[in-house]
Amino acid sequence: MTRDTAELYGLRDRGILAPGKKADVNIVNWEQLRLGLPELAFDLPAGAKRLIQRARGYEATIVSGQVTFRDGESTGALPGRLVRGAQGA
Repeated sequence: MTRDTAELYGLRDRGILAPGKKADVNIVNWEQLRLGLPELAFDLPAGAKRLIQRARGYEATIVSGQVTFRDGESTGALPGRLVRGAQGA
C-alpha cells in the first residue's frame, strides 16, 4: 500500500518504510514473475468453489516484520490483524 493510499484511508501506521511503521513488504523477482493458469479450489465453507490464480516470482511477503510467505508457500506466521476504519491521530 502506498503512502498516499494509506493516508486516504486513515491508516497512519503504514505506507512508508520507517521506524515505528508496519513493515508490510513484498519481495518480487521481476525476471521470474509469472501468472499460473486459473484453477478451481473447493476450500470455502460447505465445499463451495472459488477461482484462484497463483503467481510465481514473489520471493517473500513480510507482515509486521515477519515472513508470512516464502516462494509462494505460507510459513504459518499470522502477525496481521483486522483493521476497522481510520486510525486516530
